[in-house]
Amino acid sequence: MIGSNGGRGLTCRMVAMSMMTALFLSQGKYFANSLVVPLTAARPSISLRGIQLSPVAAAGTNDTSKEEGEATTKIDLGEILSRTKSNSDKTMLVLGTHPADFNTLEYLQKIRAAWSDLRDKSCGVTRCLVVINGEIRQCRKLADMLDLPAGLEILADPTGQAGRAFGVSRGWRPDDDAIPAWLKVTVVGIGLGPPWGTLPAVLTGYFGNPWGRREWIEETLKQGQLAGRWPAVLELNAENENAIVGNKFDDFPLLSGWGRRPLELATMRLQNLIGIQIKHWDELKPVDDRCLTQLGGCTVVGEGGEAVYSWVDQGLCDVPDMNKLVDVLRAV
Repeated sequence: MIGSNGGRGLTCRMVAMSMMTALFLSQGKYFANSLVVPLTAARPSISLRGIQLSPVAAAGTNDTSKEEGEATTKIDLGEILSRTKSNSDKTMLVLGTHPADFNTLEYLQKIRAAWSDLRDKSCGVTRCLVVINGEIRQCRKLADMLDLPAGLEILADPTGQAGRAFGVSRGWRPDDDAIPAWLKVTVVGIGLGPPWGTLPAVLTGYFGNPWGRREWIEETLKQGQLAGRWPAVLELNAENENAIVGNKFDDFPLLSGWGRRPLELATMRLQNLIGIQIKHWDELKPVDDRCLTQLGGCTVVGEGGEAVYSWVDQGLCDVPDMNKLVDVLRAV
């Protein structure tokens, strides 16, 4: 049964997503390219120095101490970034949100779909780390559910200290203890308080985009469908490594030729909501109320830990477009 501030927070996010369309026009146009990151995010090797986190053991490990949340060796994020050798040997770091949050799920799912591109020599990402604001057992469970690449390093940060040091948004009125965390989440989720990026990020899932890309969406739907999550909208060929041979959105009236069809991304998010967030909430919910409202961010560093790309989320589901990120990295 869902309860406590965390449970109310999940319920309010569900309600918020259903209210997006009615509130969209009141917000004006949102320019994604106008994002300005704080200085701490622009200099991550400095801002994150001294932040030491526990690595999450890979699936199938025999290291029982890591499985029980007592990792023997911690990683200093700033030191890792500063040791990056060159722009052809980049390090990517994602500062995620809590394990049951939309943003963490989409960061991981986008990275999974773009893994081969990120690791390609033209991009030069040789190490990729993702911080999740949860305990080791929670991070391990989420990684197993999403079938993440073996080379992706997951770090547990139950209190969200790394994200705050990086400069991520802490949500609406984060220091006002008189307002419960679930209400703060609601305000951001329905677009009534800063940061303001939730509405455009969520609504594009409903409206679609004729110039959008859907490869990562189909790959995520496929992984979820094979794991038994609903809804199942793909036709897979079991005799050919479960290749996608059909998609119900291919028959969408008039707009089936769009790059990302209306409701396609929203359907993938519904799969996440029902099959992961609601079903596993008690196991994945944040252990620190500050992490219920805290958003995430992302950086890629080159030689000496100098940032070649940095991003801070501006709302629910507002995570970077990995295709654009890949293009940026190929140009560096």
